Amino acid sequence: MAAPLPTEKFETFATEVCEQVIGKADKYDHASVPTWNSDIINELLKLLIAATSPSDESSPPFKFVVSSTIIQHQVHPNETTGRRGMHSAVGAFWNNEKDGTWSFKWEGAEARGMDVVISVTWIGI
Repeated sequence: MAAPLPTEKFETFATEVCEQVIGKADKYDHASVPTWNSDIINELLKLLIAATSPSDESSPPFKFVVSSTIIQHQVHPNETTGRRGMHSAVGAFWNNEKDGTWSFKWEGAEARGMDVVISVTWIGI
């Protein structure tokens, strides 16, 4: 499958966006999560579109779908139930030559009591 960017570029963009949006937070903040998710999605979309747009200002050759999930870790460390679990999957019917998906877990979230999982799906035009 032909990805619009190398995996390393996806990782760089996702890490930069997470650090920009959540990097100054020291812990999970339920009231901030909607804004964090929205900002992660919008900033990552901007980077993806800019990185894949032809220099002649025509439309990029891909459509992108970005999702962001933020999960709070266990709030009470004395409980024996362990951390919350999360499983996520995606499926699609598409053209394996032009379309694909990539997912990412931001390691910087762990120390803040949360997980941040991002997925990017692209569809060739």
